[in-house]
Amino acid sequence: MNYIELLKNNKNIRILASVQFIVYFGAWFSQTGVFTLLVELNAPTWATATSAMLAFLPGVLLAPINGVIVEKNKPKKLLLSMISIELISIFCLIFVTSLSMLWLLFILIFIRLCVASIYFQAEMSLLAKILTPQELKLANEMHSVIWAISYTAGMASAGIFIYFLGVKTTFLFDCILILIGISFLVRLSIPDFHQKTQSRFFTMIKEGFFYVLNNKIIFHLILLHAFIGLTAYETLVTLLAQHQYKEVLSAALVIGFLNAVRACSLAIGPMVLSKFINDKNLFYMYLGQGLGIILWALTQFNFYISFLGLIGAGFFTSALWAYTYTMIQKNADKEYHGRVIAYTDMIYLSFSAIISMLMGFLFEIGLSLELITGLLGMIFIFAAFYWKWFYKKYL
Repeated sequence: MNYIELLKNNKNIRILASVQFIVYFGAWFSQTGVFTLLVELNAPTWATATSAMLAFLPGVLLAPINGVIVEKNKPKKLLLSMISIELISIFCLIFVTSLSMLWLLFILIFIRLCVASIYFQAEMSLLAKILTPQELKLANEMHSVIWAISYTAGMASAGIFIYFLGVKTTFLFDCILILIGISFLVRLSIPDFHQKTQSRFFTMIKEGFFYVLNNKIIFHLILLHAFIGLTAYETLVTLLAQHQYKEVLSAALVIGFLNAVRACSLAIGPMVLSKFINDKNLFYMYLGQGLGIILWALTQFNFYISFLGLIGAGFFTSALWAYTYTMIQKNADKEYHGRVIAYTDMIYLSFSAIISMLMGFLFEIGLSLELITGLLGMIFIFAAFYWKWFYKKYL
């Protein structure tokens, strides 16, 4: 079975994949719009780093609650509710017009990512219930490919779109795309699953926590998956646009082009690596990720040459994300899927939030962006040896 056959034979996957592409495509418009707005308002570095960090914080703080929400509610109803709230939060971004309204921007980013986090966890939990292990691996790879393609198209066009039409129009365009996604989502046909409506909320949180803590394979897989969260480059890319490449192009175009080049690599990577990646060679995938990031650090001295480094920094990312995520889904008991996925996202997003703030802090104390990027690459080399130890001990 391949991606085309899975889409052809499964209506729900076709709908979810279509919604994912449409909504993710628009999300990059809003995300580029937010960071461009911060540049236009001449926001301080802490505001840029905080905005990037807030994109991950909801998944960290609310993960235990989100997991129970996913398991206690019907998937279709939950998906529609979350995407509708996301629509409202994006529309309200048009009212942020000055630095004095940063508080509103932070609140809206937080709300949007809260509901987006629940939506993602509900979708991933649903896929694990309705697909076979082989289909699940393909669906996860397809998810990462669609994410990367929408990221490529969204980031590439968002910079140009914002340059000519402005930030507010960008937010409204995202709203229109979400409305289209909602019109697709209502056509989902999902079988009835037993929902844990009778179980106590906090009892389920406690059970999920101890399940993850006591299952060493799940515990270590969650940590290994979380290393991929360190590839949250938003703060780094924005700082490059604000400082190192400020004389090359406008901030919006620099952010758009850098992210688009990286996203091309994210999309191509799993297509090439899908047939080869397995437990035995995952060590080399982590190693390749680290060396790719170091290559990016070495090429940052020139905007255009850095594209080569960005290709290396993104080539292994999607394949690593999909493979480690599938391993978590396959090894978790079905009754704990929602909570395991929630805790997986919590740790993953914690790593993303920490690296976003840490990059801003390290830059503020005087470290160069090249050195910060190189240190990030070294972390992935450590992750490669962590996988090697885990594989020998548990698999």
